[in-house]
Amino acid sequence: MQVILLERVAKLGQMGDVVDVKSGYARNFLLPQKKALTASQANIAHFETQKAQLEANNLETKKEADALGSKLNGQQFIVIRQASDGGNLYGSVTTRDVAEVATAEGFTVDRKQVVIPTPIKELGLHDVDVVLHPEVSATVQLNVARSTEEAELQASGKSIQELAAEEEAAAEFEIQELFDDIGAAASEDDELAESAGVAPVDTPEDDTSDETQP
Repeated sequence: MQVILLERVAKLGQMGDVVDVKSGYARNFLLPQKKALTASQANIAHFETQKAQLEANNLETKKEADALGSKLNGQQFIVIRQASDGGNLYGSVTTRDVAEVATAEGFTVDRKQVVIPTPIKELGLHDVDVVLHPEVSATVQLNVARSTEEAELQASGKSIQELAAEEEAAAEFEIQELFDDIGAAASEDDELAESAGVAPVDTPEDDTSDETQP
């Protein structure tokens, strides 16, 4: 199916190009999104009469996109999600989630502008592209964490695996300290008993070898 492009479409062509595309792609995406018209003689003639205005509109929207992109590019947004101890999310982060968190921070972003090549299903830092205009894109970073405290640690460069290892090491250290304290307390009790002239009480062993025979 042939269409005439009303704007630049990545990997397809520039405004005004007549290109061959699959009919499903045209009917389900290009035509409904007003990115193209069927390449009939009437539509081509209509495009030529509107070309100057379309180019002017495109220039204006590109200028606005450039301004937004310069502010949006490089921004990091925190997304709080529930996840397992191994870092796997109970669900995934969607384009709608990205649009909502960006909008909450004062940036006007539509979910249709967000590109997530593969589903985000793990905690951590994830780069996501936002297409603001056919010729303008920005890259933002999602800090997906279970809490704001965890997000701050991730932002400092620590992965969920490193955080889990540190927590495990801290727990083992606390347990070892507890045993050391118990051992130290028992030793002090023995020393006090000796200084008072009282012999430590030994736990009797289960040994009947020296018992008097009947």
